[in-house]
Amino acid sequence: MSDAIKHECGIAMIRLRKPVQYYIDKYGTAAYAANRLYVLMQKQINRGQDGAGVANIKIGTDPGTRYISRYRSIEPSAVNYIFDKINKKYKKAKKLGGHDALTDADWLKENIAFTGEVWLGHLRYGTHGENSIETCHPFLKQNNWRSRNLVMAGNFNMTNVEELFSKLVQLGQHPKEKTDTVTVMEKIGHFLDEENQRIFDKYKHQYSNEQITHVIENELDVARILRRSCRDFDGGYTMAGMIGNGSSFVVRDPSGIRPAYYYADEEVVVVASEKPAIKSAFNIDFNAIQEIKPGHALVINKDGSYAESEILPAREKKSCSFERIYFSRGTDPAIYQERKDLGKALIPQILKAIDFDLKNTVFSYIPNTAETAFLGMIEGLEDYLSAKRREVFLEGKPHMGELDELLNFRPRVEKLVSKDVKLRTFITNDDDRDTMVANVYDTTFEVVKPGIDSLVVIDDSIVRGTTLEKSILTTLDKLNPKRIIIVSSAPQIRFPDCYGIDMSRMKEFIAFRAALALLKERGMGSVLDRVHESCLNDPNSYENFVKDVYSSFTDEEISDKVAQIVAGDNIKAEVKVIFQTVENLHKCIPKHTGDWYFTGNYPTTGGTRVVNRSFANYMEGKTVRAY
Repeated sequence: MSDAIKHECGIAMIRLRKPVQYYIDKYGTAAYAANRLYVLMQKQINRGQDGAGVANIKIGTDPGTRYISRYRSIEPSAVNYIFDKINKKYKKAKKLGGHDALTDADWLKENIAFTGEVWLGHLRYGTHGENSIETCHPFLKQNNWRSRNLVMAGNFNMTNVEELFSKLVQLGQHPKEKTDTVTVMEKIGHFLDEENQRIFDKYKHQYSNEQITHVIENELDVARILRRSCRDFDGGYTMAGMIGNGSSFVVRDPSGIRPAYYYADEEVVVVASEKPAIKSAFNIDFNAIQEIKPGHALVINKDGSYAESEILPAREKKSCSFERIYFSRGTDPAIYQERKDLGKALIPQILKAIDFDLKNTVFSYIPNTAETAFLGMIEGLEDYLSAKRREVFLEGKPHMGELDELLNFRPRVEKLVSKDVKLRTFITNDDDRDTMVANVYDTTFEVVKPGIDSLVVIDDSIVRGTTLEKSILTTLDKLNPKRIIIVSSAPQIRFPDCYGIDMSRMKEFIAFRAALALLKERGMGSVLDRVHESCLNDPNSYENFVKDVYSSFTDEEISDKVAQIVAGDNIKAEVKVIFQTVENLHKCIPKHTGDWYFTGNYPTTGGTRVVNRSFANYMEGKTVRAY
């Protein structure tokens, strides 16, 4: 994506289902789980580079032994930093207990941190707020009763934090922060406490307090805790938690907005945000990895048994399509094919834009995430040419030009754009910054026929258009092409996201800027006032009033205005911008239909309230977060 945006966080969880000694004996290392968690997190590093955290719980330790360990970091290479520190614990074991200590699970659990059975890792992208060690997951809610300790990490944003905060106050709590992470943890923590108390009251006349502690740890109903906790949540979420007794869980929102996958065998239960991470860490087939169902929680009990339990009734599945277009790794075979299909689906629009003049057209892509869509686009061109040859040679249809040329013709493919990763633009004054930004990308000279060739360059999405406007078009225009056609494998981003992606301010969207320009040109400014009034008069409406900003214009009119904006007055070549259609998006990605940023059709009521509030903020000149 040429317009970098921050987005989904990543989670990784490992639960060892056998005693730690089993893994030492079988795999020859006490770091079996740590090593695999490291791989899970490194293979998801695309999901969070603002910080990372790892927590570990030991099951069945004696009183007086520390059983919860946690490291968090905001270092540039946070994952490596954390696991280097964990590795030092194992080196310490050898120093303290000798070589044999590393093969004695009981000694390790008693003396060395990060030697337990339950592991939770998190990769953070800070979409809002400060980036500090305190904002890194996992979060920890401590208590002197083992079964009341809660460790949590997640990939989520809540749209109703104010409402959830108020409910905590009504419960008698005094939360220290009004953030979705703290609010969610405190709410789950509250019902964890109530579950402990319920079991305590049930057995207080039968056992001593010391005995009841063990009864509680074995009888905790984690699914019940989550049902009571999550019923007021509105947002997109995958939340992972560990309880001090060794139970753990991963719960997913009812619309399946945020991703969660798991694998289980007799040795481990593993959860991650992406399938390829699990495959790489455990060398298993993709078909052995399952998706946690929307509205369900994967609950792993203290004894290692596990099951998916319904927490909230599932709604229509609206998994985030941006996961497939851009965020998730393309090494997942399904995602790889979907991205190729997205590129292929654009061929009719591209051919029309170049007047079917393939001979004088050069095809390329914006590195690096658009490469797969580019491969699909080239496949689509090859299919088009094959069909043309079939018509001429097998069906006898007429053809302009030489038959040999048709038989031997191949699309002209070049790498026209490459990013200079070493070039920095921040040490400069404002007047000079645009000049610096324009040189972030390099181009390949001497492959374009000046004044004759059209350039078709594909990107996976266009959000703000800033890099396109300030850098890419300027770079391509130096080649003196006749025409520059920028192609987006995603549709026009028209509405803010409120479930995890850093796309919350409407004024930054190039499609929104285009709609505003069209309204102004056509004397339709009253539409903005009418929409603003609706947003203010009915702030809790289930209707997305902001759709009216776009309703008077076709997709092509918006696209043409986007092209005009990003081209400005300095680009000599004719500029055209092509966006994927929503219809083709759903054909290419049929199982991930979350498209609210394209269509305004939000899967939760909170999402609709957020878009209306976001528009009101724009009209009032406010730059605050709308949720």
